[in-house]
Amino acid sequence: MLAAQNLHCVRGGRQLFADLSFAVPAGTLLRVSGANGAGKTSLLRMLCGLLLPGGGDVLWRDAPIRQQREAYWRELRYIGHLAGIKDEFTAAENLIFAAALSGVDITAAIARAALEQLGLARFAHMPVRMLSQGQRRRVALARLALPDTTAALWVLDEPLSALDNDAADCVLSLIDARLAAGAVVVMTSHQPFTIAAELRSISIPV
Repeated sequence: MLAAQNLHCVRGGRQLFADLSFAVPAGTLLRVSGANGAGKTSLLRMLCGLLLPGGGDVLWRDAPIRQQREAYWRELRYIGHLAGIKDEFTAAENLIFAAALSGVDITAAIARAALEQLGLARFAHMPVRMLSQGQRRRVALARLALPDTTAALWVLDEPLSALDNDAADCVLSLIDARLAAGAVVVMTSHQPFTIAAELRSISIPV
């Protein structure tokens, strides 16, 4: 479903990687590893169409994503290393807003149920500016617990970072469920983890 062909990445005049190719079939998790500064986040942003490669192509369902941006983005859910949430919104309002951007309408009750899975039900109506960094991270990750039948690709940058064991287990369960539904997940993680689905790995050399 997802493939990269001879990707090149140059940032700030420095080549981070070149001739990077891989293919990820449905129901598979691709783990991206590499040293800090190797280009892991840049690769994820390329896969999302947020950063143009210096060469090569990202393919989705056998076609370059540059030829199908709107259709591709409808199937994509990206959670970057930064929380990507609005401080002035409550936790529930952030989920409702994020779902709307993906073309999905949800109620406050659905948002609260997603937050509950990440252990944040009692913070549902609290402005996120009042939450800790770890809690803010869980608000962002609660998007993965929303009912969403259109997301066939999750791209996650360090989703297990700053999570306690219960929250990390919840995120991994959500990932496994999405993979079981035939989606593709691409993620970086410094923490060891196990999943039931097929796991493939690539390492970006320094």
